[in-house]
Amino acid sequence: MFTRSIAFVSAMILLATPLVLAAGGSGYHVLITYKVGGAGKWDYLTMDSNARRLYIARGTHVMVLDPDSGNRIGDIQNTPGVHGIALAPELGLGFTSNGDDGTVSIFDSKTLTIKKKVRVGDNPGAILYDSVTKRVFTFNRRSQDSTAIDASTGRVLGTIKLDGAPDVAASDDNGRIFVNIGKGQLVTLDPNKLEVKVRWPLAPCVVPRGLSMDRKNHRLFVGCDNNMMAVVDADTGRVLETPEIGEDVDATAFDADTGLAFASCADGSLTVVKEDPPDRFTIIDNVRTMQGARTMALDSITHRVFLVTAQYGHPSDAKEDDERPNQLIPDSFVVLVVGQ
Repeated sequence: MFTRSIAFVSAMILLATPLVLAAGGSGYHVLITYKVGGAGKWDYLTMDSNARRLYIARGTHVMVLDPDSGNRIGDIQNTPGVHGIALAPELGLGFTSNGDDGTVSIFDSKTLTIKKKVRVGDNPGAILYDSVTKRVFTFNRRSQDSTAIDASTGRVLGTIKLDGAPDVAASDDNGRIFVNIGKGQLVTLDPNKLEVKVRWPLAPCVVPRGLSMDRKNHRLFVGCDNNMMAVVDADTGRVLETPEIGEDVDATAFDADTGLAFASCADGSLTVVKEDPPDRFTIIDNVRTMQGARTMALDSITHRVFLVTAQYGHPSDAKEDDERPNQLIPDSFVVLVVGQ
């Protein structure tokens, strides 16, 4: 997986994949569009529901917004090639994965000032804080490994070889971390021993993108580039269901209170899947969002979904029959707030 503002360009010319909807729908729709603007590409979003902060990776810096008003709270500078943001609320710390220089920036979550930079693997993408071990894990795409950091001290504790480029990770908060591997695998890590526990094939999922978890029922929700969400048993690795989703997925999210799973896609669709434990998963909606809105964060308090995108246009010398939008329109970056 690579920076989303570039990744979805090729998908812009594709029509949204038709999905089968259950009667009634979800009631979700675009409630608000925050016109944020500003320069820079974008990548992962991270929501701090309790502190009411939305963190947005913007290429060389991290924007911090109030999710309830869209107002900018602050900005974390000097994060070259930033991909993701992880938070350790009990420590008052946050962490950014800086892909361009292979570092993690450790910042004060109240003042947003950087306290320390730590060298990790090559091109760190996703980043995760495991509250059980009090460790931060980066998932380094180019070096195909994971770096473990003591969250309190910033000391590097070790490296886990992954044998494949990692995508997104999730913790069960009970001694296991799961991470997608680009060659169609789901890998379980031991965050204490810093080792791979098991590898599971994800077929018929081809390339996994996006990962979230229902910790209570031990279910994982994996976005797949072949227009499906793979629902996986976190104890056995068995793929239980593959609900159809849109084109060019990049993120999934699960709301433990409502039992809804979401998949955001660059074709401008947000698929909503209802979980009825133990093993029934029904598509109840395909919410129209905006082209390129494939990266999202879920607010666990308001149950709203936040997505980001921008408008693309043609270069001045483009041919009339060239349908590929490949130039970012300045200051067109927006945050979409989707809710009921």
